[in-house]
Amino acid sequence: MLAASYRNPQVLCRAAANAPGDVPDSSTHGGMSQYERIIETLTTLFPVWVVLGTILGIYKPAAVTWLETDLFTLGLGFLMLSMGLTLTFEDFRRCLRNPWTVGVGFLAQYLIKPLLGFVIATTLKLSAPLATGLILVSCCPGGQASNVATYISKGNVALSVLMTTCSTIGAIIMTPLLTKLLAGQLVPVDAVGLAISTFQVVLVPTIVGVLSNEFFPTFTSKIVTFTPLVGVILTTLLCASPIGQVSDVLKTQGGQLIMPVALLHVAAFALGYWLSRMSFGESTSRTISIECGMQSSALGFLLAQKHFTNPLVAVPSAVSVVCMALGGSALAVFWRNRPIPVDDKDDFKE
Repeated sequence: MLAASYRNPQVLCRAAANAPGDVPDSSTHGGMSQYERIIETLTTLFPVWVVLGTILGIYKPAAVTWLETDLFTLGLGFLMLSMGLTLTFEDFRRCLRNPWTVGVGFLAQYLIKPLLGFVIATTLKLSAPLATGLILVSCCPGGQASNVATYISKGNVALSVLMTTCSTIGAIIMTPLLTKLLAGQLVPVDAVGLAISTFQVVLVPTIVGVLSNEFFPTFTSKIVTFTPLVGVILTTLLCASPIGQVSDVLKTQGGQLIMPVALLHVAAFALGYWLSRMSFGESTSRTISIECGMQSSALGFLLAQKHFTNPLVAVPSAVSVVCMALGGSALAVFWRNRPIPVDDKDDFKE
């Protein structure tokens, strides 16, 4: 749903319509309504809400644990629906016009990240359930928070949203397949069950959103004016709830989990960027790096809860929520203060 903030031409900064890396100037802000300025502020403060949610989840878990499996599923599905509401058939045609750029991002998401998860889990000799959880979250698609981080980092927001969409659709096959291949030797993996859940929670709501936007644009345009604010609140809850549900484990074993999960994200950001720089410009490389390092940890948590009997499998996803948001936002702020070269190569065709 955070993506809606950046795809709706009437909301926030209209970043998706800007040239790659452009950040609206004061004149753009002057054209905003007070409501739009509030939405922009609340959305770009997303990492702050995650930190507050994490603290709340650890020390007052009852405040967020009411968002359990069924409600959590509904909330995640609503997030996917909202992303679909910001997309059109033209977005998928743009994907065909940029196969190399989008394809590299897709491979970074489903090749680099899963292999990193497997290598880190085996090298650090994590227990079977924790290793499985780390591999599972590394096989999840890109998260909507990556669109916010891309905007802050002066990356290409339109490309980020498109990559998130492609990895989300690909998740129905890639997430269960890669989890089965990489974690099946550690614990039994129900690949079919994972695929069905991913289809129900991710693909169906996204498709419904796209069709609604195509055939009922007037109705959709009214909805997406307030979905960003709802998205910020809902995303924060979807981040805080997993922390609250595993707070007891985090208090006793959190220390040993922080390093492998943080290492997973740091390595993914670094590899995503440096491998991209071999072929692409600065703006596109920043975008691919963030897409590679930030994934839907909430989906990983939900799949772990529904398809693995050992509750420890869900813990890495809960830790990943925090590491992803903090790492991605820190990198975005760092890049925001490093200007894009004037002659930067535009690798994405609108």
